Amino acid sequence: MTGSGTAAPAGTERAAGTGPATGTEPVARTTGKGAGHGRALPSRALPPLAGAAGAVLLCVSVALAVTVGPADIRVADAWTVVASHLGGEPSGLSAIREGIVWDLRLPRTLLAAVCGAGLAVCGAVMQSLLRNPLADPFVLGVSSGASTGAVAVVVLGAGGGLVSVTGGAFLGALCSFALVLLLSHSLGGSTDRVVLAGVAAMQLFSALTSFVVMTAADAETTRGVLFWLLGSLSGASWTDVAVCAAVLAGALLVCGGHARTLDAFAFGEDAAAALGVSVARTRLVLLTVTALLTAVLVSSAGAIGFVGLVLPHAVRALAGPGHARLLPLSALAGAVFLVWADTLARTVLDPQEVPVGVVTSLVGVPAFVLVLYRTRSGR
Repeated sequence: MTGSGTAAPAGTERAAGTGPATGTEPVARTTGKGAGHGRALPSRALPPLAGAAGAVLLCVSVALAVTVGPADIRVADAWTVVASHLGGEPSGLSAIREGIVWDLRLPRTLLAAVCGAGLAVCGAVMQSLLRNPLADPFVLGVSSGASTGAVAVVVLGAGGGLVSVTGGAFLGALCSFALVLLLSHSLGGSTDRVVLAGVAAMQLFSALTSFVVMTAADAETTRGVLFWLLGSLSGASWTDVAVCAAVLAGALLVCGGHARTLDAFAFGEDAAAALGVSVARTRLVLLTVTALLTAVLVSSAGAIGFVGLVLPHAVRALAGPGHARLLPLSALAGAVFLVWADTLARTVLDPQEVPVGVVTSLVGVPAFVLVLYRTRSGR
């Protein structure tokens, strides 16, 4: 989603110039059916070397991504601009080149990293919490609700100018999540009911969005809305980065604190309850946290698919199922992936920009098939 949310990237620099197999320590040595893969499921903490390597890769990716574009910017130039804005010596670059780095490329790249990390974490949590390998951050209808809210502001003028597109998207996402909670609770509150309620909400809000666009939007507005719906980081601002990063940090603390509980959920709700987990309370807390995080991310960047679906499976296949490792590594992998996906989106058809959701889907589909194949073949 763009900051203004109504048009394709008009604020670009050119204008300026397998289901989740998880386990807990009490059952880490089991090899029966409950363990999912018939082998030990260790629950060690995140290996320091893997975490450090991922952090370094992310920093390098951000530094390089800032230099990619029609304007010739070097890593050293980007560094001097950042140092200048943090209280150092003046960068010595022209105002236009400094603006390209500080006002356009850097916040956009950082927002891509934050959104990628958040979507991947939400996917990892929901796949384990709902015991559904196809669960992703949008399974609760949050994305569809956000789209309806944004379209209502852009096309219908909802809010009378007092509500921004971002605000409308966030309110729509919350309405969708509230509907899912109400439906799932009235139907019994089990995991399959949550998923079904999410599907119902998704279809309802998608239909409302399509109806509003078809009946009330002109061609130019429709084009802008479509670009937003497919995901776009072209309107990223430092405010977006700060808000999304703060919410992501809080969500990581909550989800990380429930890592062992998420391991227990892999064996089913009965097994989790036998291990002392308050199933209903934990599910409500984690669903609420992931829904709120998804709502904030979608309201800032639009619906970016496949990040939350593919990355957790890939990390789980490489690093194991324990959530003490899975969550932080998924965050790092999602951040790196979306940084480069967005870089590709804004440069591959230069000067035209491709919605980043299109790139993530084109890359994500074959990657997901590969992960499924490797999981099935046991490699």
